[in-house]
Amino acid sequence: MMRKILTVCLGNYCRSPFAQVALTRRYGAAVTVRSAGLIGKWQDQPAHPSMINAARRLGLDLTHHRGRQITVGDLDWADDVLAMDTAVLDTLRAIDGGHTTHKLRLYLPGRDIPDPTGQGEDTFKECAMLIEAGTALHTAGRRQPSG
Repeated sequence: MMRKILTVCLGNYCRSPFAQVALTRRYGAAVTVRSAGLIGKWQDQPAHPSMINAARRLGLDLTHHRGRQITVGDLDWADDVLAMDTAVLDTLRAIDGGHTTHKLRLYLPGRDIPDPTGQGEDTFKECAMLIEAGTALHTAGRRQPSG
């Protein structure tokens, strides 16, 4: 059975789009990965230029990404909803109303992936490398423990 994974950050501008392409590369046809943001500030906009560059350095293409705001339908669609930080996770739990709480967890168990927005190129590169390393924690066929 194909896993459906949703990655979520604040704006769907840096972290969650990168996680989407990184997880897709790692698991290929075994998963369908989507990304979304809590806010619509970057709706229909490309990913942050510095994250596009960081992705390129790691052999990933973010140039086709367009930002989107999360919907309740996204939460229903996904088998796993991976929040990039605790604040995003808490907001997802509030939005969720208890219907899909079992699907919600941090992308990295027990650890936030800091938002690189407003930082320099090196911060984006570090963020991308952390997300890329974290892809190994997510298996295509079964749920990982909550974190």
